[in-house]
Amino acid sequence: MLKVSEILKATNGKLIRGDADTNACGISTDSRSINKKDAFIAIKGDNFDGNLFINEAIKKGASCIVSSKVRKFVSSQVNYPAIIKVKDTVKALGELARYQRQKFNLPVVAVTGSNGKTTTKDMIARVLSSKLSVLKNSGTKNNHIGLPHALLGLNKSHDIAVLELGTNHPGEIDYLAQIACANIGVITNIGPSHIEFFKDLSGVLREKSSLLNKLQSPRIAIVNADDVSLRKVALNCSRNPIAFSFSLGRKGDFVASCLTQLKDRMEFSVNKKYKFTLKTLGYYNVYNALAAIAVARIFGIGYTDIARKLASFEFPEGRLKARKIRGVNFIDDTYNANPLSLRCSLEVLESLPVKGRKICVMGDMLELGKESGLFHKGAARLVAAVCDVFITVGENCRLAVEAHKHSFKNKAVFSCDNAAIAREILFNLVSPTGDDIILVKGSRAMKMEEVLKI
Repeated sequence: MLKVSEILKATNGKLIRGDADTNACGISTDSRSINKKDAFIAIKGDNFDGNLFINEAIKKGASCIVSSKVRKFVSSQVNYPAIIKVKDTVKALGELARYQRQKFNLPVVAVTGSNGKTTTKDMIARVLSSKLSVLKNSGTKNNHIGLPHALLGLNKSHDIAVLELGTNHPGEIDYLAQIACANIGVITNIGPSHIEFFKDLSGVLREKSSLLNKLQSPRIAIVNADDVSLRKVALNCSRNPIAFSFSLGRKGDFVASCLTQLKDRMEFSVNKKYKFTLKTLGYYNVYNALAAIAVARIFGIGYTDIARKLASFEFPEGRLKARKIRGVNFIDDTYNANPLSLRCSLEVLESLPVKGRKICVMGDMLELGKESGLFHKGAARLVAAVCDVFITVGENCRLAVEAHKHSFKNKAVFSCDNAAIAREILFNLVSPTGDDIILVKGSRAMKMEEVLKI
């Protein structure tokens, strides 16, 4: 609960009318789900303008309205709530979240990286939950709206917060890091994601590592040391960086070895001593687990408890999930795609023994900028080396296949415009059986989950 006076203080807003002692039971940016006595922040986005729904919020009993255009909406009605005017409602939401975070003297763990952010955040939260009450942002709500909403849920019942920070434009991690005021920063990896906006991998590295520059005491950086540039950055940003890797590490690091891919799980050891099991097909999820193990050990959680929590961890939907549909084996990796995650997924597909065919249904990888063509051509070569059948969705994948026709000699290739057509081609022309295995992957906007609809 916040008072209007606290909202004014946090946002540097101006009280247009109403009482500063008025209570706001919660903060809402959606008039459809607002609760009585919530404060309504009228955010203007790309596809909507919250100012158009102020009257609806008032009718539902909002105790406070925060807007940049309040004079336009204030009328002579006597039952109006407190009205606060601010310059920018998106920034006001962030400032409120930062204010709420600073009210509590508890540790915050922030997670970012090109791949594996959500899985790592959820793993960390799960292992910490064996001893601590954990706040986390749900799903992938990791942007300038989702992260503040998560922090605004912070209350006296929580011992720690684990937050995922996402970005697709320069400066966003820095902004979110200033809101989160994290004490521990985790970076999973650096890869060519959203590279259209970051120009190159150096730009991605600068963006992701800006999290470490904003860490609060004790400023602990936890990074993937198999990415050499990340380790170097961590040493510059933290007095006591912790690394995780598959290679030799320093004392205090977390090193995985003896990785074994079984039919439905991955087994591995940490520092040649502690054994772990994950319900996953992908070896790269071991990296995510190592990050979770590192965080858990900082807070004194024993290896036995960590192993138990990770063994029962359910991986998020659309992230390398083994599924059976119509009696056919699928690898559902439909949540998103970039060149690094695609390569990892294809390595999993290549490692799995099958009696029948290996099939890839792939949608375009988006936001790759001027190098998009090269990335897609590289992807086509990888698919040709692993798969017997390739179904492409989108123009970029189609052009990549045409540029490498020789690589697909004696292989079945189909190109289509959308995922629904790909589903029809898969089940009606390719006609997979229980002996085959199919990887489905593509960028979020390609809606590749349509392929898996029965």
